[in-house]
This record gives sequence, structure tokens and C-alpha cells, in this order.
Amino acid sequence: MMNADRVQPLPREAAETLALQALAWIAGQEELSGPFLASTGSSAEDMRTRAADPEFLGFVLDFLLQDEPALLAFCEDAQVAPDQPFRARGALPGGDLPHWT
Repeated sequence: MMNADRVQPLPREAAETLALQALAWIAGQEELSGPFLASTGSSAEDMRTRAADPEFLGFVLDFLLQDEPALLAFCEDAQVAPDQPFRARGALPGGDLPHWT
């Protein structure tokens, strides 16, 4: 796992753009779209409606970050470095990790 103290989040706009790319990618992956909808309790229509919600976009990245093979496949398809979704997550609501020190 990456140390949050060393990783700088992406700028907010870039984070939202990357999360939207991830949402579109997940929607196009039959093996991921069903589990994603089930985990959100949303329909495909809800997903389109909530795409502009930064909190929802944070959840999109949370979903992707929990599945390393999917994360790496997305990064390859999107031609982004594998740390970018993690950095994007840090810029969206709920993305700051607690400091236990």
C-alpha cells in the first residue's frame, strides 16, 4: 500500500476527469459493471445522474482501487500510471486518509 504522506493528490479537476474515465471504463466492463451497480445500490440511470457528484466519483475510485487486476487494466487502457487513481482519490471528498500519529 502507498504511504499517503508521500503521495501528492492530483488537482481536483484532474481527479474528477480521471474518475469519470474510470466510471466509463467500469460501465464498459461486463464483469465489473454488475458488481459496481450492486455495491452502489444504483441503476445505470442513477450512475449517469450521479456522474457529476464528486462524492460518487470518489466511490468509483474506491471500487477500482480495491481490485488490483481491474485497476491495472484500467490504467493500461487509459494510458495512465498506476498511481494516478490513488492520487485522484486523495483529491475527492472522503479521500484523505487518517493520520494515526
